[in-house]
Amino acid sequence: MSSPRLAHNVFFKLKDPAPAKVQELVDACKKYLNVQPGIVFFAAGSLCAELDRPVNDRDWHVGLHLVFVDKAAHDAYQDDATHNKFIEENKPSWAAVRVFDSLV
Repeated sequence: MSSPRLAHNVFFKLKDPAPAKVQELVDACKKYLNVQPGIVFFAAGSLCAELDRPVNDRDWHVGLHLVFVDKAAHDAYQDDATHNKFIEENKPSWAAVRVFDSLV
């Protein structure tokens, strides 16, 4: 049996949730976080405003969704220079960041 993939989901709450600021972070995700080896799925986008049921967590503005071939690829991504540049350039705009990792 092969090892499970690792799903890495990150939800960013911005200090300034203006649509232009949301798009800037989505664009930065696409620029910096889709280039590391071992990624088998990548997506980044904004909260879907139309989905507002009681079970929807809406305390975020940008979602980043990655699936890695395995945990080792995820671990390498965490130390990747491009990932670190993304954090350095964008962290000042974040009010909060939540990370959810699961084996899939």
